[in-house]
Amino acid sequence: MDKRLLVLAGGMFALGTDSFVVAGILAQVAASLHVSVALAGQMVTIYALTYALLSPVIAAAAAHVPRKQLLMAGLVVFVIGNVITAVAPGIGLVLLSRFIAGLGAAMFSPTATGASLVPPEQRGRALAIVIAGLSSATALGAPLGTFIGGLLDWRATMWFVSAVGTVAAFGVALLLAAVPTPPVVSLQQRLAPLADVRVQRTLLTTWLAYAGLFLVYTYIGLSFDRATGGNPSVLAGLLLLWGITATIGNLMAGRLTDRFGSRRIINATVAIAAVNFALLPLSSAHLLTAALAIVVWGLCGWGFVVPQQHRLINITPSAAPLLLGLNSAALYVGVSMSGLLGGAAINHIDRHSLGLVGSVFIVLALFTAEWAHSSMARPAGGLAAAAAASR
Repeated sequence: MDKRLLVLAGGMFALGTDSFVVAGILAQVAASLHVSVALAGQMVTIYALTYALLSPVIAAAAAHVPRKQLLMAGLVVFVIGNVITAVAPGIGLVLLSRFIAGLGAAMFSPTATGASLVPPEQRGRALAIVIAGLSSATALGAPLGTFIGGLLDWRATMWFVSAVGTVAAFGVALLLAAVPTPPVVSLQQRLAPLADVRVQRTLLTTWLAYAGLFLVYTYIGLSFDRATGGNPSVLAGLLLLWGITATIGNLMAGRLTDRFGSRRIINATVAIAAVNFALLPLSSAHLLTAALAIVVWGLCGWGFVVPQQHRLINITPSAAPLLLGLNSAALYVGVSMSGLLGGAAINHIDRHSLGLVGSVFIVLALFTAEWAHSSMARPAGGLAAAAAASR
């Protein structure tokens, strides 16, 4: 396996761990800094929103910057942000550091596809290897970080993320030769697909689904405290189970989508997830039922990604890189909004009822998914220029 792709996967592992690990240490952060859990939850909001919104902007603005230099700079900024989080004395600096870490992630992620490192016939495999770094963060990075937080404290978790980012930076410096600079694509060209109503509705589905799915994940320590008994090790075990089933769901969804089409798999995963979340006030009360709910959540939540990507690519295959980038942005905007929505909900309802709030957004995603499907016969509209730019 190409070591250069493993280096990029390592960087994505660090970015993904930072995205998911905060949920496991949120209660510790709140207690340590003497703030509410809802306020501490904005760590997730700021990181994910910065990551989502700045990725296309930086990709366009830094189009002429040598790729290796941009990758290195992104990881350095990412590590600095996490180090500041680890030593910050108050919530204000912690939230500022989340912006810095998100900025570093936005610099690294769009460049780290690996597609320019291999021949065209191997680009799919290269992309899969790099993205595996991100998906493995859900299965390994977040549970390990949560376990470290329980064994030591939440600052140790942030030092762990900083260390992973540092190792990735050294890997880029030592193992990655000059990376070819891809064709320049302006910000206007990157956002051109948004003019197409089919893309708008599909991205709205992604946003609603992940706002609902992560509304509970961001505050999972609170929502599942009856099942875990407040034990960080048990919570880490549930996160590990979630990550493993998420990976399985992602892999299964590819084959199921090829066999049954994207519409059926999207509707099935979203509908099952909605029912699962509606039952969380009951199922999250006991460890066994909580574990079963986690399994369904992981399978359906991440099994939804592949058919959504499939639907977008089928709109205009030649514009696939731009469409997938927008879908990733919609996903992270949904994740970022979950911190705000969940924080607001906690202040007005019982924390064990967050699943009901999440299920509302997931049900709305089911309706918008069908709305998107009904528009698929429409012409491509403004996607022609975007397709040409992404070639």
